[in-house]
Amino acid sequence: MSTPPHHRHWPPGVPFTIEVPDESLWDGLARRATATPDEPGLFFLGSAFTWGALARDARHLAGALQRLGLGAGDRVLLFSQNCPQFVVAFHAVLAAGGVVVPVNPMNKADELEHYLRDTGARHAIASSDIAAELGRATAACPGLAHLVVFDLADALPTHTTGDDWPATWRAWLPQRHPLPAAGAAAVHVWSALLARAIEPALVPRRGDDLALLPYTSGTTGHAKGCMHTHATLLHNALGSVRWQDMRPCDTHLIVAPMFHITGLVVGLLAGLHSGGRLVVLPRWDRRVAARAIGEHRVTHWANIPTMVIDLLSGDDLDQYQLGSLRYIGGGGASMPDAVGERLQAQFGLRYVEGYGLTETAAPTHCNPMHAPRLRCLGIPFIGTSALVVDPDTLAPLPDGQAGEIVVRGPQLFKGYWANERATAAAFVEIDGQRWFRTGDLGTRDADGYYTIADRLKRMINASGFKVWPAEVESLLLRHPAIKEACVIAMRDAYRGESPKALVVLHDAQRGRVTPEAIVAWAREHMAAYKVPREVALVDELPRTASGKVLWRRAQAAQDALEVSR
Repeated sequence: MSTPPHHRHWPPGVPFTIEVPDESLWDGLARRATATPDEPGLFFLGSAFTWGALARDARHLAGALQRLGLGAGDRVLLFSQNCPQFVVAFHAVLAAGGVVVPVNPMNKADELEHYLRDTGARHAIASSDIAAELGRATAACPGLAHLVVFDLADALPTHTTGDDWPATWRAWLPQRHPLPAAGAAAVHVWSALLARAIEPALVPRRGDDLALLPYTSGTTGHAKGCMHTHATLLHNALGSVRWQDMRPCDTHLIVAPMFHITGLVVGLLAGLHSGGRLVVLPRWDRRVAARAIGEHRVTHWANIPTMVIDLLSGDDLDQYQLGSLRYIGGGGASMPDAVGERLQAQFGLRYVEGYGLTETAAPTHCNPMHAPRLRCLGIPFIGTSALVVDPDTLAPLPDGQAGEIVVRGPQLFKGYWANERATAAAFVEIDGQRWFRTGDLGTRDADGYYTIADRLKRMINASGFKVWPAEVESLLLRHPAIKEACVIAMRDAYRGESPKALVVLHDAQRGRVTPEAIVAWAREHMAAYKVPREVALVDELPRTASGKVLWRRAQAAQDALEVSR
């Protein structure tokens, strides 16, 4: 068998494959706590948490959840921004034998209903600032039995003033909120559960056991749960440790959201298993992030390109010390050439782009750190094979010809939760091997580097967040005045793309409902990144003779409009 061309550019010292321990992800935190219990391992806005304290709280929360009826394989919604409690809750659910369902904290009650209904979760953990949304969702989905609520303020230093935070953070992070109403579900205070100090009956879990159920949407409008095991996640975490040259003395900035597969796997899990320290920020802010990099001597920062674009946009960079960074990279969108070149010229850093999906536990491709290319996915990751195929015939295509990227490897999810039809459609057999269809069109060059050409799936990429038009359309149709909706992409100077909605109103509502009112309604009923930045009221949508909406025609008209401006 001939040597794959990308092996000529393989990172020095990185193996082509790795062995993944047959264990639970809980074991990683447990080992750190046993080896260095008094070592500060996680830093959060002036607070420091030792590995021993994090593991103790995770055990006690696991014990409390078991007392509340959590059993092996039960799903638990985790609804929070980045914070120490997220890390504790994630490991507590796994220690109790449960399955974590990470939920975007921007989601509203209308969106949360689907998570509750689809997973059948009877337990949830939420921060108090957004727990009321989950409580409202229980009105339509009464299956939730227990909701555990914590205050973000409990993770802050006792006498913090937050003078160096953004004003919105000062009005948000220190606030304590009353317990929400949650229908028939019992609402529990996090601190009270931990105070009971219940040691759990640790449930033995193997690598092939289900660990995580992150959700991704698609053409149907309904989000689908991706079944990831301890082994699929651990493979890419340990692979990232090798690929990014992570060392025990390193410090990792985690500002990419941990509910997202990249922040969780390449940030939290890789940083923890490498022996490094974690600096966690609840949200992105360029000044807070820049100060954190200098103060903690951050060496690794996984992000999305819009964060770097924002960081470099100010004229105050000479105030910050960024020289400790040894790795800076990410995915979700391409890094513009001008920004990448400035990053290298000003700081000597080369941006390392990668590619992956929720279904693939983040990377299937990554640029080698010693030879990265901008606006390029990189080469197949450790243990991963990739092809470019004709999307109709599935025949492999030659280098330089665009086709669908298909992948196979140990990081692939096991299928969509309770959705055999979607699972069957996601995989194909080529030459007797099972491959996952990414839905992205790309090319491979003679060196084995892959580049995105287009996408087969109908999707909008807003600052790395995937916006699925069918899901937004489904939510818009809940508005009593909206008869029909078609969501397309519009250019956005900062986010890359943003959703735009073409809306047909019911006859009785014409002239009575404005685009601005629809946008305001959308802000109350869907995550902020899904909200249409523009609404156009139209008399009718373009359709085929059979009545199917011609969204591609609508998109082409929008593209032409933007070119003419």
